[in-house]
Amino acid sequence: MFALLKKEFNSFFASPIGYLVIAIFLLLNGLFLWLFKGEFNVLDYGFSDLSSFFLISPWIFIFLIPAITMRSFSDEKKQGTLELLLTKPISHFHIVLGKYLGALSLIIIALIPTLLYVYTVHQLGKPVGNLDTGSTVGSYFGLLFLAAAYTAIGIFASTLSNNQIVAFIIAVFLCFFFYIGFEGIAGFTSSGFIEQLGMSSHYKSISRGVIDSRDIIYFLSITILFLVLTKLNINREVK
Repeated sequence: MFALLKKEFNSFFASPIGYLVIAIFLLLNGLFLWLFKGEFNVLDYGFSDLSSFFLISPWIFIFLIPAITMRSFSDEKKQGTLELLLTKPISHFHIVLGKYLGALSLIIIALIPTLLYVYTVHQLGKPVGNLDTGSTVGSYFGLLFLAAAYTAIGIFASTLSNNQIVAFIIAVFLCFFFYIGFEGIAGFTSSGFIEQLGMSSHYKSISRGVIDSRDIIYFLSITILFLVLTKLNINREVK
């Protein structure tokens, strides 16, 4: 599994994909947070916090993560190498996990440079250091859990078609629906239970700086569910 993980991870940087993903993520956030005038601009906001960053990032991830994962299995199917991969002396779930962790590692690397934002806002505070550390740390954990769930959805979507664009569109739709779709439905039905089925409410809960076991269990459940569905889909390829 670790050999496959390493292969997947290296493949991102053997082509422009890895560099583009990191550059686009940092560029989009940088433009909205520091350059474009508006409610997301940290300098215009008047408070030393990063709420704008944690509000924008989930939406950027909805498009960015599917762009990373769309080739995971769809490319293998298109090139006819999936059957060869499945015959290797490694369990199908380990194959799924290797590809999943390879993609997730790239997202984590893209997040690391954003710690510079934390330092910058920390220094801009009056007095210096006037930053809600608990909320910031919680929000980073929320982003990691959200990225983990999105990546699992993206990996699953890549097994549904040998066309990368189709896999991308399916992944974007599923990520969008699980993030905000249930909240929209709950708005019509006034049902708190339906709202709890969506990622947005759990992400916001973690972002407040309180790590609730229910939120962690939710994200782990979504991640495991789509990894299992991915395994079941590739199992059908050998039948």
